Amino acid sequence: MFVRHYGNVCARKARPTERRLSMNVARLVPGTELRDGIDRILKARTGALIVLGYDEAVEAICDGGFELDVEFSATRLRELSKMDGAVVLSADGSRIHRASVHLVPDPALPTGESGTRHKAAERTGRQTGRPVIAVSRSTGIVTVFAGPDRRVLQSSETILARVNQALTTLERYRTRLDATVRRLTAVELADVATLRDVLTVLHCLELVHRLAREIAGDIEELGVDGRQVALQLAELVGDTDELRKLVVADYLRGNATSDGSARLDEDVTAALHSLGELPELALLESANLAAPLGFPATVAALDTAVAPRGHRVLAGLPRVSRAQARALVTAFGALRALRDASTAELAAVDGGDAQLAARVHAGLAGLAAG
Repeated sequence: MFVRHYGNVCARKARPTERRLSMNVARLVPGTELRDGIDRILKARTGALIVLGYDEAVEAICDGGFELDVEFSATRLRELSKMDGAVVLSADGSRIHRASVHLVPDPALPTGESGTRHKAAERTGRQTGRPVIAVSRSTGIVTVFAGPDRRVLQSSETILARVNQALTTLERYRTRLDATVRRLTAVELADVATLRDVLTVLHCLELVHRLAREIAGDIEELGVDGRQVALQLAELVGDTDELRKLVVADYLRGNATSDGSARLDEDVTAALHSLGELPELALLESANLAAPLGFPATVAALDTAVAPRGHRVLAGLPRVSRAQARALVTAFGALRALRDASTAELAAVDGGDAQLAARVHAGLAGLAAG
């Protein structure tokens, strides 16, 4: 699924408890059986305390209650939550191990919660590292604790409102991106491209990339309720991830880019990582995006004349494979040389032939004329 892939690719490196928290929040999205059980608890207004995982650490702080070891079901969870105490599930949520359990975590552990149920949940999460779900009887708020991390589950309506607003912003970003890409193509073919033109495109790409990552995270929490907005996100994002790579490959400074495709991929990945590490405020100044490409991060450098290698333009031509495009870039080194080459010279490239040469020659000529 696009959203899952996009979120995984873009996510920062998380702590183990954060990853565990995210994994279990994913099991609480609408459409899952565990979420169905929690929704039933909310409708019954009973509140609940649920531990996801049963090991020695959890068993050590369990007092009283009774053992079940039965298959999980939403109705069982609702009925068991009517009793005082916690319900302990297996780590994957497929079985109910114990119910009506009094949790006795270390009272010295810090907690920012005020209610008895939520204090026990936070301290249990800190002590065991296991995700603990606290459902408030009075407010209907569902909170997940794991280690030092805490997350409040929001309603689908709240998340959808935020996602729709973000998608509107993303649509504006995409419109601006398309315009800047068209301008970059025009100045590249006219041999008048500057670093400013390149960084303007990268700035738009970074805005799209980061906002799409945020939206993808929200859509993950929507579960089955997020299918329609997931399609909207996929349509708006399109091939922008690939476009980021191609723009960087075109303008990345240094000799490494001529040492072969493997080295090029490594250098592009490193540059993209550096771009992704830039703080949000740094994106306000285009010059800050120059350093990952190997250029000085100064305003004066923005007017530096630059020449593309041709990766991006060749990728946009019909029936030109990635391998063929790389062979052409390796052979000619620059888009201008590719544009000025004859069909015979293009056909002489490794892996090339007369048909490929004709397509490339006609494609570049058409772009220059258009």
